[in-house]
Amino acid sequence: MVSKYLILYKGDATDPADMAEEDRNKIMQAWAAWMENVGSALVDVGAPTGPSTSIVDDGSNGDAALITGYSIIQADSMDAAKELCKDHPFLSDGEGKFAIDIFEMMPVPEMG
Repeated sequence: MVSKYLILYKGDATDPADMAEEDRNKIMQAWAAWMENVGSALVDVGAPTGPSTSIVDDGSNGDAALITGYSIIQADSMDAAKELCKDHPFLSDGEGKFAIDIFEMMPVPEMG
């Protein structure tokens, strides 16, 4: 059965507006290649995230996790979802500063 998976991008990524045009183009080409490779399994390319906060259940504010964006893919299993992400450009640095967290999206329980 095909499920949807939420991909969360973690790491202090550089804003493309702060990059040299050549670097920005190189990264955008890598993303385009990944999206083409994933094809129809890419349900929602997603978006980068901006300023954040966290609201704690005791009414206080906290620090939100360092999530720099998201995407949604579909796959037959978690292993298949991981395989779709193995050559992801977000992981190209190779220095352990960036990560992708993958979550299976579960059906919303019926209200009744």
